[in-house]
Amino acid sequence: MKYIITIITIAAFGSIAYGFTLEESETQLSHKYIGAGTAALFLLAMPLFLYKESKGKKMNDYMLTEENVRKMQGKPPKKTENQ
Repeated sequence: MKYIITIITIAAFGSIAYGFTLEESETQLSHKYIGAGTAALFLLAMPLFLYKESKGKKMNDYMLTEENVRKMQGKPPKKTENQ
């Protein structure tokens, strides 16, 4: 997975760089290369990277809930009516 993400990222940056180096007479083609590279970065590489890095982690630990705010402030957890 790591190598696939790396290949996609390098290809996307290469496409963007190639789009910027094309002559002014090929404006439409250069826009297509730049757009394809940008789309590959944000629609392929980024979601794959986020999936790879977040696998096996609890998302609740990273959310800003009232319980987590109280932990950061050093306050005891709030008691509910059931306890």
